[in-house]
Amino acid sequence: MPTDIRSTLVRSARHEARRDGSRTVEAEHLLLAIALLEDNAATRMLTAAGLTEDVIRSALNREWEQSLAVAGIAVRIDSLPQATPDRDRQPQFGESGKLVLRRAMEAPPKLGSRIGPMRILVGLLDTERGRVARTLEAAGVNRVALRTQAAEALASGTN
Repeated sequence: MPTDIRSTLVRSARHEARRDGSRTVEAEHLLLAIALLEDNAATRMLTAAGLTEDVIRSALNREWEQSLAVAGIAVRIDSLPQATPDRDRQPQFGESGKLVLRRAMEAPPKLGSRIGPMRILVGLLDTERGRVARTLEAAGVNRVALRTQAAEALASGTN
């Protein structure tokens, strides 16, 4: 896979982290980065599942509101001020972002150090817990079915 796609994906994930005011690149930033790629099989798969950038952002907001509600905090995301991105900050990969990359590397078939969007999508979908899993549930997406589809695409040579 060309280096420019990997670079674009990492750059986009960092941009999303900065946009959120986050110091770290987490799994949700990688999901958004894949959704924002142009002419890519993983992006087309997300779109076919109804996961456009806007749908993902909306589901992330609902997930956050629901998570806070569990703690007894009622808040509407749209009533809060937007985060102020620090353009000089270079967010590093956080724990959930690193876990996604580890899962992506371990997904069959093993390809050494080659990580592409489909492999990262498999890593993102390979968990029942966490913010991405809750976000997909909030969006009404069958994570298991989407993960199976992504794993099949990966096994057939789509990275």
